[in-house]
Amino acid sequence: MRSKRWAAAVVATAALLAVPVATAGMMHPTLGARLSGMGEHGIVNLQAHATQHQLCWKFELSMVHAVGATVRDSGGMIVVRLGRMYRAKGCAMVKAKSLALIESKPGRYWVWVATKGHPGELRGKLFAGMAHM
Repeated sequence: MRSKRWAAAVVATAALLAVPVATAGMMHPTLGARLSGMGEHGIVNLQAHATQHQLCWKFELSMVHAVGATVRDSGGMIVVRLGRMYRAKGCAMVKAKSLALIESKPGRYWVWVATKGHPGELRGKLFAGMAHM
């Protein structure tokens, strides 16, 4: 009888320990996107710093007239503004929940780069890993 209880306790403990490991393994702190649209192209690489609630970025664009950049969900709603105005490199404070969602399922999010005449002229879907030109 004791061995059955002990075996059940071991299985229950193993199940509890497996949950945090699986969750941590699904987080992607390095993200990238290949951007294109209206004859232009570029890339962006994002680095998430969960403990500091920061999302840092570095753009490489073929265009020079960008005015802003955002991370949006698949419905086009803004999740994160990458600065007040466009900068090729920088960091922004992000709510912990938003950062966790982006890190865990990057394919559900897009980076939009806006110009004065076109709000989402360049767009690209996020993926885990770095983007290269």
